[in-house]
Amino acid sequence: MQYRTLVTVLAIVRCKKEITMQDKPVALVTGANKGIGLQIAKDLAAHGFTVLVGSRNLENGETAAKSIGAAAHAVQLDVTDQASITTAAERIRNEFGRLDVLVNNAAISQTGRRPGVSIEEYAKSTLVSNVSLDELRAVFETNVFGVVAVTQAMLPLLREAPAARIVNVSSGAGSLTMHSDPAFAYRSGFRPLYHASKTALNAMTLAMAIELESTGIKVNAASPGPTKTNLNNYEGTETVEEGAREAVRLALLGPDGPTGTFSHTKLGRLPW
Repeated sequence: MQYRTLVTVLAIVRCKKEITMQDKPVALVTGANKGIGLQIAKDLAAHGFTVLVGSRNLENGETAAKSIGAAAHAVQLDVTDQASITTAAERIRNEFGRLDVLVNNAAISQTGRRPGVSIEEYAKSTLVSNVSLDELRAVFETNVFGVVAVTQAMLPLLREAPAARIVNVSSGAGSLTMHSDPAFAYRSGFRPLYHASKTALNAMTLAMAIELESTGIKVNAASPGPTKTNLNNYEGTETVEEGAREAVRLALLGPDGPTGTFSHTKLGRLPW
């Protein structure tokens, strides 16, 4: 009798735990083991989310999750590996039962400068006329195709959420409108690697927003601005807290919030 009572109690406790987990909104942030992604995860946890820290290296993700607290869980997720993406989606469904917010943050700016090559020499090697096609493919694989692959895998869960949000972390560096203006100070720096990949990501963002408009799922692109991260060798001017702010705002949009937009926390709407 005591054994049956214990089993019943444990079952009730487990059931209550599962219900509690399902009642709490869940957010997945890719590339969240450091930089802006980690800060976004911290901020969403502070807003009451169970946060899934996506990381190519699970150990790094676990370290990051511990720095956030009990609301965070590491998820092994390589956005360039379909098997990894599929496994992550299955784990989220089986372990957490829902997904309310997807922040596509994982990105690379280059595959790496060869030893002995100066920044100036490397910059010259990334012009359209001589850029390495292998490097171009690698950057687009992470920054564009990876975003689409992860979004496709997570959409079944997002469609089940009462008010799902997708935030793609883009960059003002991808704005065609700004860079096509001869008076724009940074026009000459537009390159086919990082810059063009963010242009393509903006296009994917708009395509997603248009497709999902009738579902209530809002899809927007956030520009962090020149943030001090490993992506730019910490040469940015803004802190990760500032860089994460717009993505978090878009993740928390209410029912009257916009969809299909590109924005920055200080500059507001940005031109595509």
